[in-house]
Amino acid sequence: MGGRRALVTGGGRGIGRAIALALREAGVRVAVGFRVDAEAARTAGEVAIQGDTADPGGAGALVEGAVAALGGLDILVNNAGILIRRPLLETGADDWQRTLAVNVGGYFHVAKAAAAVMGEGGCIVNVSSASALRPSPGAGAYAVSKAAVSMLTRQLAWELAPRRIRVNEVCPGLIETDLNRADLARPDFRAGRLARIPLGQIGCPEDVAGAVVFLCSEQARLMTGASILIDGGAAIG
Repeated sequence: MGGRRALVTGGGRGIGRAIALALREAGVRVAVGFRVDAEAARTAGEVAIQGDTADPGGAGALVEGAVAALGGLDILVNNAGILIRRPLLETGADDWQRTLAVNVGGYFHVAKAAAAVMGEGGCIVNVSSASALRPSPGAGAYAVSKAAVSMLTRQLAWELAPRRIRVNEVCPGLIETDLNRADLARPDFRAGRLARIPLGQIGCPEDVAGAVVFLCSEQARLMTGASILIDGGAAIG
């Protein structure tokens, strides 16, 4: 994959950081989009660009910055997202709108801007969630937003196929990151979640990164509109 150029949103920590580092190891030149932690973003990619993906202008600036720094764009990994842990019917209007704006709107805005500058052979990978397939305890708005990402992935795949731009998604299950580390520190929460996973194991960000690198590679050249579950078998439980 040497010589290819990628933008990873939310690449300064957690899953996004692991993806950015794995792409770099595969020979890809990587720009990392971040909103808060500039130093973490710089250590994950050779270029760090600040921007809010929920804002169309900010999303466009991220892509423009990546293209300017890397000389073009071949790969986009949509990863920037938020998780507000609250039952759906207890979610306020502001939290609902913000969740959809970042987790769905952000993916749309960045993908639209990236597709406009990608040539044939481009690749978009959306980081969705296993929560897109089944209700998520205490995280209703998040689950709804990730279900929307799955359809966004398929719609983009359909519309961009004539241009030979592939669009796929990965759906991580329980992966320990900054978003859920406090919850997983509670023994009752951790035990309850592990009980739903046939393999009985919590994942790490690197488990997701390998699947993303595969989807960006020529080994996945016939894959578009596809979802890869990385959930320890939770979806079959």
